[in-house]
Amino acid sequence: MSDPQRPRASLRTAVVWEVLKGALERRAKATGREAVGGEAVHGALDVLDTGGGSGNFAVPVARLGHHVTVVDPSPNALFALERRAAEAGVADRVRGVQGDAHGLFDVVERGGYDVVLCHGVLEYVDDPAEGLRNAAAALRPAGTLSVLAAGLGGAVLARALAGHFTEARQALTDPEGRWGSGDPMPRRFTADQLSELVTAAGLEIAAVHGVRVFADLVPGVLVDTEPGALDALLQLEEAAAELPAFRSVATQLHVLAERD
Repeated sequence: MSDPQRPRASLRTAVVWEVLKGALERRAKATGREAVGGEAVHGALDVLDTGGGSGNFAVPVARLGHHVTVVDPSPNALFALERRAAEAGVADRVRGVQGDAHGLFDVVERGGYDVVLCHGVLEYVDDPAEGLRNAAAALRPAGTLSVLAAGLGGAVLARALAGHFTEARQALTDPEGRWGSGDPMPRRFTADQLSELVTAAGLEIAAVHGVRVFADLVPGVLVDTEPGALDALLQLEEAAAELPAFRSVATQLHVLAERD
């Protein structure tokens, strides 16, 4: 199973989803709370999705049988999450609450989750270190944290290939990894920077992956019209994800970590 589903959406999520699904399986087995056939056994896992929006990951995780709490500051996103969960038949396993990473424990329990997702959050919060500390503090002992954030190398490469060489250099040298005042992304990270933040939050890194190494550079018409191109590109992304040389130019970076 690969959800979010094909065709184009899978290019953006496939690597993260496969890593996350494997981590969920391992954690469920370790706790003895496995989900069988989409039905939760002894409650399956308690998963927290910070900044989870409309449920791109929360709903597929719930479809595996786990219980997911989504924290997001946007009422519109939470409304879309409710509708999406209902359409997928997992409304009883998905709960949305309005909040943010800074005030996380105003709305959820500290130390109450087996797995925490922190996807697309650190780019936007005022203090990424605090955001990660809160995410880590939401974990139960031996819990798993999944962090997904914008990668610096991918932005530099994309601007250069588009002929915007000054902007590429600006992103490369800017402390926040921004290419200019018109850059919609507040902050980007290198793999080392993201790993240091995770380690400083008291977690042990299990894996680092590059996400969308090639997907954002390949013309869409090629993927959509060439027979077998999508599957081949997905396999290429998965093969390159853990290699440092390719990870350094990925559009996004994914870190999987565990709490002692």
